[in-house]
Amino acid sequence: MNKIQIYQSPDNQIELQVNLEKDTVWLSQKQMALLFDKNLMTVNEHIKNIYLENELDEISTIRKSLILQTEGKRKIKREVLIYNLDVIISVGYRVKSKRGTQFRQWATQRLKDYLVKGFAINEKRLKETENQFRELKQVVALLEKVADEKELSGNEAMGLLKLLNDFTTALDILDRYDHQTLKIKKSKTKEVFRISYKEAKKAIEGLKKKFGGSDLFGKEKDKSFKSSLENIYQTFDGKDLYYSLEEKAAHLLYFVVKNHSFIDGNKRIAAFLFVWFLERNNLLYHHDRKVIDDNALVALTLMIAASNPDDRNMMIKVIVNLLNNKP
Repeated sequence: MNKIQIYQSPDNQIELQVNLEKDTVWLSQKQMALLFDKNLMTVNEHIKNIYLENELDEISTIRKSLILQTEGKRKIKREVLIYNLDVIISVGYRVKSKRGTQFRQWATQRLKDYLVKGFAINEKRLKETENQFRELKQVVALLEKVADEKELSGNEAMGLLKLLNDFTTALDILDRYDHQTLKIKKSKTKEVFRISYKEAKKAIEGLKKKFGGSDLFGKEKDKSFKSSLENIYQTFDGKDLYYSLEEKAAHLLYFVVKNHSFIDGNKRIAAFLFVWFLERNNLLYHHDRKVIDDNALVALTLMIAASNPDDRNMMIKVIVNLLNNKP
């Protein structure tokens, strides 16, 4: 593994040398305790909670490593657990300390730098397909806007990065399409569920009871919600205007977020109905894994809310291609 410096505190009291392997960095609990100026017990407790709450997957974020350490006068190699950058960031957003605050400020700035400069993007290759590159720049600009305008939680920051990574992967898949542009392909999944206003209202009421909410949660301001549902089943010349299930799901999420039909809970309701629609049509899971994880869905909803109406077609293409880019 290669050694790199990833972080230096503003007061210059801490500088970490970390392991870089497989496009991520790895730290032990001891190194994280040093990074965040907390004791090992606190770091261990945060890590336990991260996995108990299913924020991250243990198998993909933990590995064993031989570390040389001094014990008395002897240097001994010990096998310890090390954790990848996802865990480091999640712990960083949980700890309460001056160093933890400094790290969160640093991490948010790095996230913005990542989005603006596009470190994860092979710019030269994408410039060869101008349509892809132009639409990807729009996605990055929206992600940057969200990062600038909102104080991000750990999950939201991770979701933005996951979304960008998933979308660049989706672009690779697009190379197989004619003209190398974002397209919407026909779903192979048979439609088994058509969302109706009555069922949607009942589902929203169930959501309110399950998770709690104000009296205004799900209360409609006008008739735009019913219109949003009807719009995804528009027809032209006797055929569905949005013929694929993925396209219907994308418009459902977009319309409910942008029409802002409810006094309270618009983004939560939109995300819930999107997942509900996918699940009822057997599209939510692929090989027992969600096609879009929770953090990425939060980021996607924030992006839609921050987008201009002129970006609608681009946002729909992003959502559809993420659904088609099954994990």
